[in-house]
Amino acid sequence: MVHQVKKIAILGSTGSIGQQTLDIVRKFPDRLKVVGLACGNNGVIFEDQLHEFNPKFAFSAGSFPLITVMKPMSMEEIASQPDVDVVVVATTGKAGLGPTISALKAGKTVAIANKEILVMAGELITGMVAQYGSTILPIDSEHCAVWQCLQGESHKISRLLLTASGGPFFGMTKAQLADVTVDEALNHPTWKMGKKVTIDSATLFNKGLEVIEARWLFNIPYDNIEIIIHRQSIIHSMIEFVDGSIKAQLSTPDMHLPIQYALLYPERTANDNIKPLSFNAMQSLTLEPVRYDDFPCLKLALEAAKKGGTYPAVLCAADEVAVDLFINRKTKFLQIAEIIERTMALHKPVPKPSLAEIIESDKWAGETAREIAGKLT
Repeated sequence: MVHQVKKIAILGSTGSIGQQTLDIVRKFPDRLKVVGLACGNNGVIFEDQLHEFNPKFAFSAGSFPLITVMKPMSMEEIASQPDVDVVVVATTGKAGLGPTISALKAGKTVAIANKEILVMAGELITGMVAQYGSTILPIDSEHCAVWQCLQGESHKISRLLLTASGGPFFGMTKAQLADVTVDEALNHPTWKMGKKVTIDSATLFNKGLEVIEARWLFNIPYDNIEIIIHRQSIIHSMIEFVDGSIKAQLSTPDMHLPIQYALLYPERTANDNIKPLSFNAMQSLTLEPVRYDDFPCLKLALEAAKKGGTYPAVLCAADEVAVDLFINRKTKFLQIAEIIERTMALHKPVPKPSLAEIIESDKWAGETAREIAGKLT
């Protein structure tokens, strides 16, 4: 069978998701072609990627020179190029918001791995999808699982169940968490991810963001979304129908699978680099409730979700600052939640914000969070 080659641009190509996306491109060179790459400051990896894939367009936030055969341009410009079919947004934080908007306005398919975009501006983003006839495909394992479960279904679902591994500190007391180190927080039990996402997983903050994402991706009320702790990370999400039937998606904890599903959709293709599940090798699959008092960052995320307006943007900006300070050993683990909570408490929200108001709230929250962190002892 002859397949049309999809031309893709990867924003955040040197990060964990970006590099795994390129693994899929290498596996299916007859199906996927890289025409654009963008990165932050990881120059060594980026230069290697430019030499290997020779994209038409490139962007770097760093100061190192780009290969002369390609055209340097902004991420917004790359995302809206006529030669681009699919834009993979694998950046972290607010950096992916502008390029995503540009891609959607250009009618592109956006494969999104950046949680903050839909959290900050979910109503605006979904409105653009409808207005410009563009498409958003989720790369996050949980949302990709929901998307797969919905295939072939015409009935409305009554409940969405997002699973969470619980991170490396599940079951620990607040006293035990007081002195955890950065290295301990980065040691996730089942997933290999970038530093920011790994810390957010340790605080369970990322699961709160995923609830907000799910609300916009699948148009499901918050009251119909539940979180369940599943330590093995085999069941990635479940959906329940009105008759009580539950449908789940299971696979090994490997981000290559949801990335491949999004890039090759609507087809499924064998990939011998993705390890199949062995049920005979499993001792058990467990499900247990979340102890919300143990995860203050999760509670704050869900609080911001319910309040809406500019609160989710403030939530993201405060967490981005707090996690960065923790990774750089300038704050303690438990102070991440404290910085977020204090920032949110000072915020004067805008109920129905414009893009400019979202960006302004993000800027204010980042500055405020840094001021708050500077006063902590």
